[in-house]
Amino acid sequence: MTTFRISEAAALLGVSADTVRRWVDGGRLPASRDEHGHRRVPGAALAAFVRGQARGSGASDQAERFSSARNRMRGIVTEVIRDGVMAQVEIQAGPFRVVSLMSREAADDLGLEAGVVADAVVKSTNVVVEVPDQS
Repeated sequence: MTTFRISEAAALLGVSADTVRRWVDGGRLPASRDEHGHRRVPGAALAAFVRGQARGSGASDQAERFSSARNRMRGIVTEVIRDGVMAQVEIQAGPFRVVSLMSREAADDLGLEAGVVADAVVKSTNVVVEVPDQS
């Protein structure tokens, strides 16, 4: 059975090793100790945990959405470059930099500017930017 060190699991999930340790200590993610006393997370358990996170079982602060897009990355807008018609929006989502091109009108309607929290939604070759409900 494939197992991952805490640091490997953290790198795969885009979080710190301390976060993974807290999940293990809190019982959210199972782990066992190897012959050297290091914690190892079973691959199947890590996959199940990630699937649960992706389906929103751990994201009670997110509004329910109905969409065929499955790849969502929450991040912070780091730059918006606008011209007369188009806007280039850059989002840093964990270790990922996502750039979206959209109409200037859409960027203005969403209130996109540096510092705004936004979701990059990837569907095939398109990146859709959504702003979480602020209510």
